Amino acid sequence: MTQSSRGRAPAGDAGGRDGAGHPVSPRDAAAAERLLSAGRIAVEGRLVQASNATLYCSIEHDGVSANCVYKPVAGERPLWDFPDGTLAEREVAAYEVSKAMGWSTVPPTVHRDGPYGPGMVQLWVEPDPDIDLVGLSRSDEEAVRRMAVFDAVVNNADRKIGHLLPPGDGHVYGCDHGVCFSVEYKLRTVLWQWRGKPLTAESVEALGRVEGGLRGALGARLAELLTAEEVDATRRRVELMLKHRIHPYPPEDWPAIPWPPL
Repeated sequence: MTQSSRGRAPAGDAGGRDGAGHPVSPRDAAAAERLLSAGRIAVEGRLVQASNATLYCSIEHDGVSANCVYKPVAGERPLWDFPDGTLAEREVAAYEVSKAMGWSTVPPTVHRDGPYGPGMVQLWVEPDPDIDLVGLSRSDEEAVRRMAVFDAVVNNADRKIGHLLPPGDGHVYGCDHGVCFSVEYKLRTVLWQWRGKPLTAESVEALGRVEGGLRGALGARLAELLTAEEVDATRRRVELMLKHRIHPYPPEDWPAIPWPPL
């Protein structure tokens, strides 16, 4: 999905909540997950530039409301390098890793039934339109660096500039994680400015949390969403980063930057 398709709500709506009740913050993961899991979804429009069916919706439950993105599995386009019908679960797996890292890199995301069948439902984050995303993607901002570390863990094959969602409070969220967790090294991103550089102490701590989680609750949860081989590959990536304590280098046999990069 490009910046133009996710970065702004469809015409007539500024994003965020729909005004029907109290809003929910992406920082309040528990409340957001409850809303996304149990709320009534109403489709408001479609993000037409997205490669898969991506619906902009409002959601409401017990007086709490928000806007969200709903991607039904039925609307996924087949890919040559990922099994059919698995992108929604990969998006949820990315959110689970984000939670384990403790950085809230991915907006709250659940897998549930919706108006067009089961799929991924993610809390909408409206980015600040005054922030230059190209400049942000090339910056040394710590929030962007966290995104680069997160992408290395989940083996993100499609980190485009438009997948960065800065709401304007210093935080940066990321969206579109359907092509993550391949067993093969497929990291493809616009965030290579730290390649080969030492990881920060904060990053090492976050990776340690993921490593511990993979031996327990996180590993069990990912096993529900990914194949055993993909979970094992995630564990090996984390172990390798903790061993060498540097940001990874681009793959030699795979395009390093997604196209188009926006």
